Amino acid sequence: MSQTPLPPSGRFIDAVRKSCRALRTASGIEISDANIKRLLLSPAFTSSYQRIAATSHGLALPLQFPSPLAELNFVSILSLLNVGHGYRVILHQQTGRGAWDSIRAFALGLYLTSAGGGTDLLSAQGMSSMSEGQIAELLGVKIHVEKPHESIPGLAVGEVGGQGWELVRILKDLLTETGKILVDNGYMNLGGFVAEALAEGEKAAKLNGNEAAAEVVLERLVRAFPGFRDMATVNSQSVYCFKKVLFLMYGINIRFSSLSSPPFPIPTMSHLPICADNVIPSILIHLGVIDLSACDPSLATLFPGAGTTEALEQLLAPAPSQGDGSDAKTLPKSKVVPKEGPVLTESQAYILRAAAIDACEIMVLTARSLEVAELRDLGAGLEWVREITLPDLDIWLWAVAKDRQDYRRLERFAERKTPFY
Repeated sequence: MSQTPLPPSGRFIDAVRKSCRALRTASGIEISDANIKRLLLSPAFTSSYQRIAATSHGLALPLQFPSPLAELNFVSILSLLNVGHGYRVILHQQTGRGAWDSIRAFALGLYLTSAGGGTDLLSAQGMSSMSEGQIAELLGVKIHVEKPHESIPGLAVGEVGGQGWELVRILKDLLTETGKILVDNGYMNLGGFVAEALAEGEKAAKLNGNEAAAEVVLERLVRAFPGFRDMATVNSQSVYCFKKVLFLMYGINIRFSSLSSPPFPIPTMSHLPICADNVIPSILIHLGVIDLSACDPSLATLFPGAGTTEALEQLLAPAPSQGDGSDAKTLPKSKVVPKEGPVLTESQAYILRAAAIDACEIMVLTARSLEVAELRDLGAGLEWVREITLPDLDIWLWAVAKDRQDYRRLERFAERKTPFY
């Protein structure tokens, strides 16, 4: 895990914003208000944002939980295991699903296996003792590859390895490490730890204001579990993303805040940074918000053709549709295995993820600065653009990449062997 020092206590969220902006600017990545306004005022954005941001969070779960704590535990483990985006292509080939859908199906498999009367794989003890074979079976990936025999021509032998094995090892390490920490500290499951952190956050909010709750919850989870320490040192600069913890906190809000009497204290979320994986930086590059043209060639050449006038003319237009008139439906989503995007080093990936976090902060500020008259000139009822929030912008950017067939074909970068996204 990373040797990067943790941020000062009480400044974890601030460290995400400041470190990401510092790394983005030091890397020569440009984000202009003009390019942001071009996206915010485009038909692609204004015609889809409200629909997608409200419904496409990916946390609708076909399960009946026996208790709120069981549901919190499931959402917590799902967030911890929300990895594998660097294995998107192999997952499509072997499971027919992308990374997020594969991990969600895996977590559902853990739940259903546990509910069937066997070992509780969602308990701390069950997490700590899970085998590679169990993980591979529930995930549905191959963990063996065939290689030519060293001395017998024409004979192939199977051995453990390949991208499926890499992903299984990542999941195994996350489960084993987190489960052991929970067992050693007397917790029955991860949900119990998170519930305790939420209670501590509520106490902090009463003393220091609503935003203090999220700070306490995030810091406690990052300090306790290495699997949540999404941070690195890049070009002598510390950078903090904490994607999976932020995803968990958003998930808690989505699953529980709408209840008339939430079973757990729900921290204020609207100020939290986005959850930066590989999808959001890639889509922001394709949509012309993140500009790599002035960067070192190792970054500037990653997405040839992205952000050009010709490309943006199509991508910022309304979604391609079929049929006739205003009742046209979006084209069906393609089941074709996606093309592999550029494979990045850890440092390159952190730079682009940091750029996405900073870009979204700037996008919200730019939206706030738009004139009402300017929005009305584009059409009635667009004043809502001035009120977009970081959580909803996060959902839109992540989900719109799947919503349109032309967006689904856009390349996304991949980083292998990372336990953080």
